Amino acid sequence: MSDDVVIGPLDLAARVDEALRVQALAFGLGDDEVTVRRTIVLRHITYPGARALGATTRDGRLVGFVYGMPNDRGHWWSTVVEPYLRGQNLDGWLDDAFVITELHVHPGYQNRGVGRALITTITDGADQPRSILSAIDTESPARALYRALGYGDLARQVLFPSAPKPYAVMGAHLPLHRRTPAP
Repeated sequence: MSDDVVIGPLDLAARVDEALRVQALAFGLGDDEVTVRRTIVLRHITYPGARALGATTRDGRLVGFVYGMPNDRGHWWSTVVEPYLRGQNLDGWLDDAFVITELHVHPGYQNRGVGRALITTITDGADQPRSILSAIDTESPARALYRALGYGDLARQVLFPSAPKPYAVMGAHLPLHRRTPAP
């Protein structure tokens, strides 16, 4: 990972606007989408067990973040993905799992190990034996990273209301895979 970036706890409620600027750049969100997501993030961070980490430059600028929480079948995301997982006889993945709710890295800091450091650090602190997440169902650097960490597809072509593209739900046993150092 880049030497000029530090991974650590993030007060997401206090820095939500900075985080959403990173997400907007990384994910291509418009102002209306950011406004909607702001409300969602502020609600999510109040859930039991929710945690956030940030990637900051030495001068304190936020260039990446991740947040997640223990999964709860009553949460909206779980109610949407459950039928897709049940169709694959994999809905047990919704129990005793840590959900990666959002993971975004500023485009200028991508491909430097920041996303890998964020997701491995947050899942290393999880009490659950596995992790689940959703990602746009296309071959992308994000999906390649998740696969390298041990996530596999649980369900594909998952449709979220108001999302223009289908998603894949992925799951991994914890701890996540680490790169093997070269000899």
